[in-house]
Amino acid sequence: METLIDIDKSLFIFLNSLGAESFDFFWLLVTDKKSSIPLYLFLIYYLYKKFTNKEFLKYLILIVILIVLTDQTSGFFKEFFQRLRPCHDQEINDFIRILKEGCGGLFGFFSAHAANTFGVATFFYFILKRFSKNFKYLFLWAIIVSYSRIYVGVHFPIDIIFGAFFGIATGYLFSFISNKIHL
Repeated sequence: METLIDIDKSLFIFLNSLGAESFDFFWLLVTDKKSSIPLYLFLIYYLYKKFTNKEFLKYLILIVILIVLTDQTSGFFKEFFQRLRPCHDQEINDFIRILKEGCGGLFGFFSAHAANTFGVATFFYFILKRFSKNFKYLFLWAIIVSYSRIYVGVHFPIDIIFGAFFGIATGYLFSFISNKIHL
C-alpha cells in the first residue's frame, strides 16, 4: 500500500508540475462548480424537451439524488480514510503548485468533483444516447473537470480515479433504476 501511495504522490507531482501560469485562469474556472451550471441547465432543458412531464420529473428527481449521494458518499470516505489533500501534505508542499485559495477540507479521498461529474455524465449518457451520439462527450467534460483538481493542487490521481469509478457505477445504477420506474 505504501508503494501505491508513493507512486500516487509522484504522479501527482508530475501532473501538477505541468501547469503554467498562462493556463491557471482556465483551470481555476473549470474547477469552479459554478462553471458547470450552463451544462446542467442545458441537460435539464434537453430532458424537458424530449420526455413527458412525468418522465422529466422522474429523471430530475433521480439526478438530484445521484448528485447528493455521490457528494455525501465522498464526504463519508474522506472522514473514514483521512488521507490528506496534496495541498495539506507537508511532505510534498515544496514541490507542488497550489492555485486554489482555501484548498478545501483537510482530507481528499475521494474526489466529489470526479464522482459528481462522472455520475452525471454516465446517467445522462445512458438516458440520452438514443437521441444523439454526442452525449459521449460528457465524459470528456468529466475528465477535464476531474483533471482540474490535480492541476489546482487539491486531489491526488487516486482520489480522482476512485471518484470517477464511483461516479460511473452510481450513474449507471441510477440510469438502470430509471428504466425500471414506469410512470
